[in-house]
Amino acid sequence: MTKKILIYAEVTRENYIHTVFFELANKAQELAEKLNNAEVNALLISKSGLAEEYKEAFVNSGINKIYAVEDDRFQPYCTDYYQKAALEIIKEIKPEIFLIGATNQGRDLAPRISTALHTGLTADCTGLDINEKGQLAATRPTFGGQLMATILCKNMPQMATVRPKVFKPAEKDNKKSTEIIYKNINLDDVPKHVEIIEFHKKLQNTINELDSAEIIVAGGRGMKNSEGFQLLKDFADKIGGVVGASRVAVEMGLASHDIQIGQTGKTVTPKLYIACGISGAIQHTIGMKNSNKIIAINTDAKAPIFEIADYGYIGDAFEILPELIILSEQFK
Repeated sequence: MTKKILIYAEVTRENYIHTVFFELANKAQELAEKLNNAEVNALLISKSGLAEEYKEAFVNSGINKIYAVEDDRFQPYCTDYYQKAALEIIKEIKPEIFLIGATNQGRDLAPRISTALHTGLTADCTGLDINEKGQLAATRPTFGGQLMATILCKNMPQMATVRPKVFKPAEKDNKKSTEIIYKNINLDDVPKHVEIIEFHKKLQNTINELDSAEIIVAGGRGMKNSEGFQLLKDFADKIGGVVGASRVAVEMGLASHDIQIGQTGKTVTPKLYIACGISGAIQHTIGMKNSNKIIAINTDAKAPIFEIADYGYIGDAFEILPELIILSEQFK
């Protein structure tokens, strides 16, 4: 009997498929090979018409089947409705693995599903693999990020949530002959315990720039004070980048939590990541280690950040960054 991996295809408020789905779909192809070419399927819960509208995206992502549950009552998001739909599909198709993005919606929905199914859930994973027994081996930080734990689930489906940007989407299409299977779910008897009445988007200058930034200049404890972070911003502005921060820098009051990168902040994958005065503790590197190129500037030659950096400079960022600012002006 063919094994199945099911991925939750989250629909955003703007009615797009959330990018974390494509990252999970790419990783699922690798997992499927280790499960004797398991099916990689998608669960889409949305208003009417989206399955057909986005079918090509599913085709290019290597999805075998889309289980589409469409009803206009699914917009806006309602936990009770979504839980009912997901549970009915999961009980019917019985996937071995169910993957969900660790977004706000995913973090709300996943534990409700796992509790109802009496199965385990490994949250905020940074790695997924299949072990020698064919089980999902889900890796995540534990003990405040001091250790990495690989967790196995005894019951089916084996569930995990994964943060956006942890895995990369496929660089080329994984085309499959994707089939849309429409499912009708009766929502009439489902009580709505929580209902979204109105939504106001919080707009801030930097919070979402990190998600799409190609260059990030991040600072840690070594930037010492507000003048240090102003220096980071001056440099970032010169090279077309944005500023990020480590947890320690946020706790020191040097930066807001909105630009924190790491286990308790954001996960980023820019083309260039410049770490200034950041030691490289696992709590931070877990959120930026997949950057295309990493440059580290630190006074401590033994700082862990140099272990993952492509280029390292042992020195004081307060001396180095002003020189780089001058150089960047010369190359304009």
